[in-house]
Amino acid sequence: MSGSTPDTAACCAGVAAGTFLSGPGPVVDFGPGAVARIPGHLAGAGARRVLVVTDRGLRAAGVVDAALAPVRAAGLAVEVDDDVTGNPSVEVVERGAEHARALGSDAVLALGGGSSLDAAKGIALLAPTPGARADGSGAAPAPGLPVVAVPTTAGTGAETNGFGVLEDLATRQKVYCGDASVVPRVAVLDPELTHGLPARPTAATGVDALVHGLESLASRGRDPMSEAFAAEAVRRAWVWLPTAVADGRDARARAEMLVAAHLAGQALTRSGLGLVHGLAHALSLHAGAVHGLALAAVLPEVVGWSLDADPAGWGRAAEAAGLPGAAALPDALGALLEQVGTRVTVADLGVGPDGHEALARTALADPVTRNAPRHPGSVAEVVALLTRC
Repeated sequence: MSGSTPDTAACCAGVAAGTFLSGPGPVVDFGPGAVARIPGHLAGAGARRVLVVTDRGLRAAGVVDAALAPVRAAGLAVEVDDDVTGNPSVEVVERGAEHARALGSDAVLALGGGSSLDAAKGIALLAPTPGARADGSGAAPAPGLPVVAVPTTAGTGAETNGFGVLEDLATRQKVYCGDASVVPRVAVLDPELTHGLPARPTAATGVDALVHGLESLASRGRDPMSEAFAAEAVRRAWVWLPTAVADGRDARARAEMLVAAHLAGQALTRSGLGLVHGLAHALSLHAGAVHGLALAAVLPEVVGWSLDADPAGWGRAAEAAGLPGAAALPDALGALLEQVGTRVTVADLGVGPDGHEALARTALADPVTRNAPRHPGSVAEVVALLTRC
């Protein structure tokens, strides 16, 4: 996912005392050809009329038809909503919920990258409750429709939790829309669905998975379970992301990255993220930046800036990456980003010095930033950091 639940820091406040609470996640169905088992998972959720939430690119590429062939063959009624765009907005989710209500949908199949999965969870939550709003205003939503999630990229891990990160275009803020009732019942992880993804989006989504693991290991909200998921996610992504980018037909690399993304999603759901994601969200809001590239633009510099605040957390991240210590992380991250073609600057993404203050204010207001090991003390401090990115 491109974020975490807004209350993560509060939920994990007792970790310092040695306590933590870990809730249930989805059943995971992993393996080549797993899409053939989607009808059984929908039937297990009581589905008869399914709304498929996806995007037009996947539909045009034939991925949607391929994934839905076994669903239609099983006799389930299927309607496709392909209105999702990158960085989905609250308006997209509210329109989707109205569509689901009009169709009488009783389940949602989320198919695509993180944007589609995030939008699908919001649609599933709002659909049963006319008057509920994606920004949290309006009627209090009833429990949402059951969701089955099928990621087609190895990135966000959005299939692991019940929250979506949306854009409120009116306020230029990120909105966290979700509820435990729309945690996907099943996450169908079929690596064959990722084989056709070109190198550039493979790299961008893979960077997202890697950063989820890295920030989870240094998050103020981490616990022993999130650390275990995050360390394994970093270990796999560090080794296999360059291979997946260099050779998209490498079946092992595609499978390893899909697992890495899921494990990283499990980690961030428990721990929360940090300032790298806070700044990346700001870059998407103010410049329309691709999320993975926005992360890459600030990653080495933010990690270097915060090393002294949590040497143990960053040390675990370095160990998972096979590095000698935390001090090696910033340069190693820069080299990895260069290797996979995502080493960009904030200016490359369209934001010059005049826009740094707006980015800083947006990032400081983002709930994910609360979990950062070093929390900026002022807008000026973030602006100074951005001059190095």
